[in-house]
Amino acid sequence: MNVTNETLGGKRIVLGVCGGISAYKSAALTSKLVQAGAEVTVLMTESASRFVTPMTFQALSGKPVYTSIWEHVESSDPQHISTANNADFAVVAPCSMDCLARLATGRADDVVTLVLSAIDRSRTPVLLAPAMNELMWSQPATQRNVETLRGDGFDFVGPDSGWQACRAVGTGRMAEPEAILEAIVSRLS
Repeated sequence: MNVTNETLGGKRIVLGVCGGISAYKSAALTSKLVQAGAEVTVLMTESASRFVTPMTFQALSGKPVYTSIWEHVESSDPQHISTANNADFAVVAPCSMDCLARLATGRADDVVTLVLSAIDRSRTPVLLAPAMNELMWSQPATQRNVETLRGDGFDFVGPDSGWQACRAVGTGRMAEPEAILEAIVSRLS
């Protein structure tokens, strides 16, 4: 895909980052989105910040990073509502097994699920990029959650098959940043 800084022309993208080794790929995704002209607001779970620091995403996005439901980053209140209302698109990459379960059961107790719970999916598409071990991906509970989320209007990119950080080979790898960017551009076209 040939990306210019006008490809996403000022679109406001919310990027949720969950805990998992593939969180490092989300830094590359942030950079690609910004280079494509998007305004990126990053939300990170506590677990995600153990893999990649919020400072990395702040440097790449040029914006404050949301890491807690209790700390207000901007003066607008309540911030999860304004963040959700201002988004043109939302993506969670990586979307962990835990995040899939939280979303499927309506839990909103971290900043990623809280903001997503306030998004009107009839107006703002939400794309999930799952990432987990092949056995975690194949669990019946995970597959039930995916089907529930599809029925609730969430969209998916990946997971891909291949070598995983746990030394397994199988389905569960997060889609590459380029593929996620392409899926976002396609859905916003």
